[in-house]
Amino acid sequence: MTPTLEARRVVGKVGAGWLPVGLALFTVAWGGNQFTPLMVMYRELGGFSIATVDVLLGAYVLGIVPGMLVGGPLSDRLGRRPLMLVAPPLAIAGSVVLALGGDTVPLLFAGRVLAGLALGVAMAVGSTWIQELSGTGGASRAALSLTLGFLLGPAAAGVLAQWAPAPEVLSYAVHVLVGVPLGLLALRTPETLTARSSGRLRDDLRIPVRGHREFWTVVAPVAPWVFTCAGVAYAVLPSLVASAVPGHAIAFAALMTAVTLVAGVAAQSAARRLGLTDARGGAVAAGVAVVGMALAAWTAATPGVVLAIVSAAVLGVGYGFALVSGLAEVQRIAAPRHLAGLTAVFYALAYVGFLVPAVLALASLAVSYSVLFGVLGVLALVSLGVVVRSLTTTTGAPRP
Repeated sequence: MTPTLEARRVVGKVGAGWLPVGLALFTVAWGGNQFTPLMVMYRELGGFSIATVDVLLGAYVLGIVPGMLVGGPLSDRLGRRPLMLVAPPLAIAGSVVLALGGDTVPLLFAGRVLAGLALGVAMAVGSTWIQELSGTGGASRAALSLTLGFLLGPAAAGVLAQWAPAPEVLSYAVHVLVGVPLGLLALRTPETLTARSSGRLRDDLRIPVRGHREFWTVVAPVAPWVFTCAGVAYAVLPSLVASAVPGHAIAFAALMTAVTLVAGVAAQSAARRLGLTDARGGAVAAGVAVVGMALAAWTAATPGVVLAIVSAAVLGVGYGFALVSGLAEVQRIAAPRHLAGLTAVFYALAYVGFLVPAVLALASLAVSYSVLFGVLGVLALVSLGVVVRSLTTTTGAPRP
């Protein structure tokens, strides 16, 4: 009898078995987000325009989306292990290309796409693998692994870019040194899914999202705010207040990233303690996004260091709640054979947010950032309304 995807293998007691995969996910996330504070470096040292660095920031979405949408379903067919083990080497290759890129935009673009491809595969497959290795609490562990990578990568890169020699090389070299050993740890992690050899690959790539009403009414409205909140906080706001920190703009960008993601980690922990790792957490995320965009608009109108940091912290809370609640909801509603695929769709929607800085940079030629943040706040309010409505049954009672 041909094994099916529902035939899972027992991998032992839930415990630290997920940790090697979590560390591999961490190092890929490090590589994906280390570019963020370096945007200031490329503007100041490379003479790049704001639009150019924003496009380079968003370039890795071109790798992330196919990495997710193909890697997730493909892992449902071949197993988690073969796909996830490819991600760290791709991330390291991306850092090598970026280090060699200098001020050559095409090379930097290629490096960002490679980093995105690695992150796309890792987020879809690694998050699913962690959830299967963990059982209860897997969504929180996957979200924490990602967030710590997103935090420490730009923190290290920002410090090196501000004060170390050869910052355009050394910032990426550190990731290579960290990524090689951590990426190897997952080699001994057991598979959680029996590979399937029957059926057509193109059928596996068809993710059945149409039948998931809750996905479209609870998860999808909040997913874009994961990285819209993060992107505004540490990719847009630092450039708006750079004049307030002369000579230390790169370090300040790294600080803004750290504040955002520390707040995100705290929000994920709070969501677990309060039992909000579900649709209610999504509603909280959308509500916090409304407040965060209002603060961002205020910061744009009256640039100041303290106000920018407060804005980043609030937006980080929105990021954290949106990420952990989205992963938990996907884990709850997805059938086992479609878990990785539906996780990939969630992340693909989430990464729409990383295109927002480039869109804002272009729109700011005609409209002020304060107005643009106000528009984002209104859109977040609409998302909140959609989720709140879905939280009630047809009789109006709250959903359990």
